[in-house]
Amino acid sequence: MGLKFSLPTITQKLQYLEQMNLIDTSKKIQNTGGRNATAYSYVKGARAAIGVYLTGHHINCVAVDLSGDVIDMTKERIKFNLEDEDYLKKIGEVVERIKNDAEISDENLLGVGIAVQGLVSEDGEVVTYGLTLNFTGKTREEIARYIPYNCRLFHDSSAAGYAEVWIDHEICNAFYISLSNSVGGAVLVDNNIYEGNTQKSGEIGHMTVVPEDGEQCYCGRYGCFDTVCRSTNLDQYTDGNLELFFALLQSKDREAERLWEKYLDDLALGIHNIRMLFDSDIILGGYVGAYIESYMDELCRRVDKRTSFSDCAKDFLFPCKYKVESAAAGAAICFIDEFFDTI
Repeated sequence: MGLKFSLPTITQKLQYLEQMNLIDTSKKIQNTGGRNATAYSYVKGARAAIGVYLTGHHINCVAVDLSGDVIDMTKERIKFNLEDEDYLKKIGEVVERIKNDAEISDENLLGVGIAVQGLVSEDGEVVTYGLTLNFTGKTREEIARYIPYNCRLFHDSSAAGYAEVWIDHEICNAFYISLSNSVGGAVLVDNNIYEGNTQKSGEIGHMTVVPEDGEQCYCGRYGCFDTVCRSTNLDQYTDGNLELFFALLQSKDREAERLWEKYLDDLALGIHNIRMLFDSDIILGGYVGAYIESYMDELCRRVDKRTSFSDCAKDFLFPCKYKVESAAAGAAICFIDEFFDTI
């Protein structure tokens, strides 16, 4: 009734989906009288996509089914170097490994999304700004030289943000903050990424928060939000081990507490400014976002101290749902979405 389709039309569409092996009709609903009704359920493993996230020291890879669930993942420690043929071959090897481990056939693989730490052209073909890893101008063709499947490049923050709103249907408009080795963001309007006129929307890492005597950012400017809220400001205390940092924080280590107090103050300032600009939900992701759920009450208190309105941060500020490999998952989910649009 709600679809306003006639019974013959519904039957035709169900037959089409069954022919594509997208729905299962093997189950029956038991009736007290008459013939048992057929129970239709979709086959979430009928298609899959693969997502790759290239970081400074790892190749992270996931396989995702039609529900957006990660069905397999792998992580290869290797230094980022697009000038090294062996590194490019390793990307292809990791993709092939997870495709085999997840038992994805060629015909059921929708595509391979490659999330990178940089801005990407609208068509997903060129890295337009890649100062974090010094690879501006690199192309999809170069990066995916050894991936023999449909591929596209994605900005890591945009991919991770897209994954968050895709799995949470209650969120429509949001700002995603990625708190990793660098700070990034993504603007989501009506469940879609708003990229801006030149694909630089959401680049909050380069908004100035320390106008005087700020630390130099990798972009060359001083006092950027990235310099005060990147995850390395915390894990530099534990030789790059963020999990250990939060373990020390839980055990009341004084230096960990000092670093965390400053981090929360700086993060609260950035969140307040974003809220004033967009008046939307705000999702905290990235490496730090995976640990921040236990500290949300204190962070919300600091954000509330800055507001001029009656808003309560607990009503719009949320930790991410994807705790691991959100950028890789988001890059894969984009192919899932495109597939749904075709049926």
